[in-house]
Amino acid sequence: MPSSSEIRAQVARESERRNRLAVPAFAGGFLYFISAIMVTATLSSAPTVGLVQGLTPALHGEANPAVSPRANEVKYISQHAFSLVAASAVKAISLVALTLVLLLLLDATRFRRPETWGAARPLVMIGGFGLALVTLVHQIVSTVRAHQFATGHDLSSHAVERALTQGAVNVGSQYLDLLAALALMAGIIAVCVNAMRVGLLTRWMGIVGIFSGVLIFLPIGGATLEIVPAFWMLAMGILYFGRWPNGEPPAWAAGEARPWPTAAERRAEQQAQSDGYRESGVKPAEAASSSEPGEPTADTPAAVEPAPVPGGSPGRRRRKRK
Repeated sequence: MPSSSEIRAQVARESERRNRLAVPAFAGGFLYFISAIMVTATLSSAPTVGLVQGLTPALHGEANPAVSPRANEVKYISQHAFSLVAASAVKAISLVALTLVLLLLLDATRFRRPETWGAARPLVMIGGFGLALVTLVHQIVSTVRAHQFATGHDLSSHAVERALTQGAVNVGSQYLDLLAALALMAGIIAVCVNAMRVGLLTRWMGIVGIFSGVLIFLPIGGATLEIVPAFWMLAMGILYFGRWPNGEPPAWAAGEARPWPTAAERRAEQQAQSDGYRESGVKPAEAASSSEPGEPTADTPAAVEPAPVPGGSPGRRRRKRK
């Protein structure tokens, strides 16, 4: 059990780190969503190969055509290499910001709950920093291979597969991307669950954080659902700034765990209050306000009416003299 001086020192360190990471958390949220928009906007105009187009060479008796139906797709990637690499760089920066935000939240959680899963920190670091690096490197390698295809003379289907998916570098980066995203997802879930237990995150913030980890591992929905991790990082920026609506969770300032009451505990508290009202014979509405607005109470005495002036007003007496 930490002493009061250790708690004060820990809260001071956390406040300093929160002030430093508030802006990166905001920037990371914006950059994550911007990177998804950049990728969607770039690939929205890419040529696609339908079922009929893909089967056309086979219908003409060409098992291995000299020019693959997907050749234009690879050339399009080569022509828009800068946009795709820039989007990957922006996403990598946002993932680094996310990792730093998670590490601060994890350190604060472990201080309040030492039994927090020890593997959460390496998972967050390896997953976050690794995914940022692999995302950028994989996109650079893909654009280089696409450029080699576009400037070469081999436009066959085998060359297309070699440029897009095959090759040791492509396969290796895909596996590393999968493992890094899985590690980051596990780390995010572990951090958010334990942060909710000690009261550093509200329940809905913890749930959104867990959903964000799942979406990072399974990027479904395109730019539409990418707004969920972006929103979570923006909300963490607000929390680190100390501008949380209705005040930040008490566990931050207390330096110790302040768990949120469970549904069963809230029902028990409401039942105890109802039993207390029933025993005292006072209804809950009457306990909240024992009198109607405007009625005099012990704290607000009734207003005293001014006493009438004897004989009427002075002006009326002057008129009578005339």
